[in-house]
Amino acid sequence: MIFNLIKKQNGNWKDDTLSGLTVALALVPEAIAFSFIAGVGPLVGLWAAVFMGLITSAFGGRPGMISGSTGAIAIVVAIVVRVGNQHGLEMEVPVADLGIQYLFAVIMIAGMIQILFGLARLGRFIRLVPHPVMMGFVNGLAIVILIGQFGFFKTPLMEDGVAVLENGQKVMVWMDQAGLVKMGVLAAITMAIIHFLPKLTNAVPSILVAILVVGGISYSGLIETKTISDVLFEGWNSRELSASLPVLSLPTDIPWKQEGVALLIIGTAFSAAMVGIIESLMTLQLIDDMTETRGSGNRECLAQGGANLLSGLFGGMGGCAMIGQSLINIKSGGRGRWSGIVAALTLAVFILVGGPLIVNIPVAALVGVMFMVVIGTFEWSTLKTFGRVPLSEIFVIVAVTLITVFMHNLALAVLTGVILSALVFAWESAKHVRLRRDDSQKGVRIYNLQGVLYFGSVREFAERLVPANDPEEVIIDFAEARVADFSSLEALNGLTERYKNAGKRIRLRHLSPACAKMIDQADAFVTVEVAEDDPHYEPADI
Repeated sequence: MIFNLIKKQNGNWKDDTLSGLTVALALVPEAIAFSFIAGVGPLVGLWAAVFMGLITSAFGGRPGMISGSTGAIAIVVAIVVRVGNQHGLEMEVPVADLGIQYLFAVIMIAGMIQILFGLARLGRFIRLVPHPVMMGFVNGLAIVILIGQFGFFKTPLMEDGVAVLENGQKVMVWMDQAGLVKMGVLAAITMAIIHFLPKLTNAVPSILVAILVVGGISYSGLIETKTISDVLFEGWNSRELSASLPVLSLPTDIPWKQEGVALLIIGTAFSAAMVGIIESLMTLQLIDDMTETRGSGNRECLAQGGANLLSGLFGGMGGCAMIGQSLINIKSGGRGRWSGIVAALTLAVFILVGGPLIVNIPVAALVGVMFMVVIGTFEWSTLKTFGRVPLSEIFVIVAVTLITVFMHNLALAVLTGVILSALVFAWESAKHVRLRRDDSQKGVRIYNLQGVLYFGSVREFAERLVPANDPEEVIIDFAEARVADFSSLEALNGLTERYKNAGKRIRLRHLSPACAKMIDQADAFVTVEVAEDDPHYEPADI
């Protein structure tokens, strides 16, 4: 395996190295911003990006794909951080920052779930997620990230120079008008640079240039605004980042026996695991299409699971594949595993030696970056679907989006969308079963069946066949149809009994080999008669 890590399969060393450096620079602000969304310190997101990027790049199923801290995972785990901190304050012996232990437990369990998912070779099931569900998923994710940025426009409520506390947390209020204007102007400058600079040159990462420009404006005093160090002080009573390697962080203080704690952690872990898998496999498919190659979904699940497990063990918030950073890597020439490895190792160096620089990044720059992430994440083509696609598809998109926004449960949103899409498909498919009557043979009526006979269509099918209206001999021709499930077998069995009780005979013919085999296997409880007048006919399944 180790030789596979250094074997060059795509691209070249130079392109991968330069692309990896570019990606590393772009990872810093996003990792910090996503940390704040999750309610944890910047180091938790930064080291998560290192673990996720290094392990998935080396062992994952898609060379060139970048993983790290993501908004999707941050949104899912934010609730356990809040609840965990509250539980810590309510314990007989208060435990400070218990929420972060909840977080680490969630990420480790999510990693184990993803490993099991990969071992069971379930990666192919991403194909069962319809496009409207994916659109609703990313739209909801974009809206939630957008809403999360508004918290940076708030500041602690102060009375006599002391922050007001409520339930152990600092009360946050909107900045004054001058503060809001400053934040808005700097965020707008950041967005403008990120948008327009690539139209002039791709020699340097636009995100890095934007942060340097806005940081220079803030540092020079032209427009003073709060920096990451100020946010650290607001939430974690510290203005610095520790320049040290991560250490083993076992969640030993979690009150597992307390009512609801285990369910909260395991449920959130499952949601995080599924969201991570969905976003990672969606990204993998996108990169496959762009590079005209094929990655391994199951291998990616294993790598993502291992990365999350180690990330949780060593103080990271976990993550998954990043669509934006993966696109940056591919467009910058990074096609091999080395590009992701370089990005992760470079990010680790940034953390260890660049702490003083990182904490001086203006928060407005991070907000601008996240606003651009929102713009890039949202599926704007959704707005063009109204009036152009079936209402049922639009309903699925809207439903998934609303569940994501109001319940902050991306896994539930996707599952609900898949179920809704399946129900819509079953409803529509039931309308496409046709019976065409043929009375060309004397004394025999032939019904030519078209479509798929399954649980959604059997009732209408059975109701259209009335023994009293048919002659003594009836044949159902399956040349253009197929039997799909147990419900259809039971419907055929019921028809046979109805015609038999009426003193008439009903037979089936032109069954495909698969349909005939299904009927043979069910002969213990299904009694149907197959016509033998055309035994060698083998129609293609539809």
